[in-house]
Amino acid sequence: MNSSSSPYRIIAVCTGNICRSPMAERMLAAALEAEGLADEVRVDSAGTTGYEAGRPIDPRAARRLAATKLTADQHIARKWQANWFRERELILALDIDHYAWLRESAPDQESMDKVRMLRSFDPAVASRDLLDQGIEDPWYGGQADFDVVWQEIHAAVPGIIAHVRSVVRQTALLHQQNQQQVRSIS
Repeated sequence: MNSSSSPYRIIAVCTGNICRSPMAERMLAAALEAEGLADEVRVDSAGTTGYEAGRPIDPRAARRLAATKLTADQHIARKWQANWFRERELILALDIDHYAWLRESAPDQESMDKVRMLRSFDPAVASRDLLDQGIEDPWYGGQADFDVVWQEIHAAVPGIIAHVRSVVRQTALLHQQNQQQVRSIS
């Protein structure tokens, strides 16, 4: 868990880190900012493979983000690093393959418990099987496929924000209680 002095960290993970996960990263960052949580929460993204490492976001993903006034022109794809299990509080898998890969790669149960399907935060699909919570890779399709990805991520964002708000609030309360105990002891 994070302390009140360090931000709560979220990472979105897909295959190459050029389509789905950078879209989720930018959409979540904008929503966190709109909700006044940008100072308390950081979001980034990565891929399970290094196939696209060093490349920019897919132009179709960038175009879809730009339609909602979001930009990803500074995005550079990168591969997941094992130490991020310790450094992130919430690890969002974009499909079942990423979910399985992350859980199999997790060094311990605590790390494994941080891995969630991104769409598990969408009330319309949260109760469905994990196989039905995945977001299909739009890379092989056209612009319409990127629109579907945007809609699926967008539907999960409010649930992620509610979850993060709850965790951040709980962490702040625990920190406040600890500070009061320290003061009462001194």
